[in-house]
Amino acid sequence: MAKKNAPSAPADFEQALGELEALVERMEQGELSLEASLAEFERGIALARQCQQALQAAEQKVRLLSGEGEEVPLDTPDAEDGDGE
Repeated sequence: MAKKNAPSAPADFEQALGELEALVERMEQGELSLEASLAEFERGIALARQCQQALQAAEQKVRLLSGEGEEVPLDTPDAEDGDGE
């Protein structure tokens, strides 16, 4: 059986996430045929994997930029303020 041409991967994380959210909405409506539901599910898995890979790459980049695994406090006060005022 010939494999259908898969839609191309979205260019960025936000686009992939938006497509995944729209796909979930269509599936939750329950009006798709079994075949269409399976195709959408397959596309959703691919999009979820793409999003996960993008998040992992971003996390790795943050770790590299922050000094190889050092924990970076997210709520540090500005150095200029000193006492938070």
